Amino acid sequence: MTYFQIAGAAIGPGERRQVNVGIARLYDFTDMGIPVEVVRGKQDGPVLFVCGALHGDEILGTEIIRRLLRHPGLKRIRGILLAVPIVNVFGFNTKSRYLPDRRDLNRSFPGSEEGSLAARLAHAFMSEIVSKSTHGIDLHTAAIHRNNLPQVRACIDDDPETLRLAQAFHAPVILNAALREGSIREAARQYRIPMLVYEGGEALRLDENAVSFGVRGVLSVMRAIGMLPESTSVKKQTISRIAQASYWVRAPQSGMLTPRYKLGSLVEEGSVLGVISDPFGNHQLKLEATRPGVIIGETSLPLLNEGDAAFHIATFDKPDDGAVITEFRSERFEEKTHSEVL
Repeated sequence: MTYFQIAGAAIGPGERRQVNVGIARLYDFTDMGIPVEVVRGKQDGPVLFVCGALHGDEILGTEIIRRLLRHPGLKRIRGILLAVPIVNVFGFNTKSRYLPDRRDLNRSFPGSEEGSLAARLAHAFMSEIVSKSTHGIDLHTAAIHRNNLPQVRACIDDDPETLRLAQAFHAPVILNAALREGSIREAARQYRIPMLVYEGGEALRLDENAVSFGVRGVLSVMRAIGMLPESTSVKKQTISRIAQASYWVRAPQSGMLTPRYKLGSLVEEGSVLGVISDPFGNHQLKLEATRPGVIIGETSLPLLNEGDAAFHIATFDKPDDGAVITEFRSERFEEKTHSEVL
């Protein structure tokens, strides 16, 4: 019998155990580590890591993993699931995106044993989790005061396996996103590990739609790579459309934003996304889409300074590709709501 080694523990076939990857002791003598639940099937198969709260305030991924670990299908798993509900424990406890030195963990990979706290955490995660995996899914939300449509981000250029997994997730949008220096996706690519990033909802909030969608997506990927048997129930799956690019519409002046479209809406070139005005309703300025697409991200805080990001729009090579995003599409706000503004 062969054992799976992680954090000094040996996990045999059919075992399920929680372990802790030690990182450091903080100055209050509190030990900081990475909690991991290892679910190993009786039969060999892929090794999938699923992680949340890489940014400590993005708690939605933690909830997705909590529900995933309670799913009855895990009793029939093949291979090994490495479930990491909280990577950045310090940020999670302080409700912060960052680590104590304000470093962004997702710009600190692959890390170093002798570097900053962020670098040491990244190095431990790579050594104990990523390097032992065959596939990976990283669960994120939008940053504070922003909201994201459920979507998958992946580098799918010349990578058919990553594209296959992205399509298996059945997100309405697959954003072909280039690898960023210091990110976990870039580090995983060094190990030739197909990896997805799921984005949905906003920081410090649990959006039920985004949570449920994330759980279904992870289970669907597990089926696609042979970790779980195919589902016998017939359910309508979302057809993913690939966005090769996206752009932000930023506030051209400071003021209060009154939006005209909701998250997931289709917009055309020239569509008025919203209006910014001062507290008296004067100096009104329209925010317009410069290219057609789908709103995949938006600010949830209407108080904007000049240059602040207001809407994130995914663009498609084919004009009709956005038309399939119907289950998330929201109708335009009622015109009468803004009659005095416009």
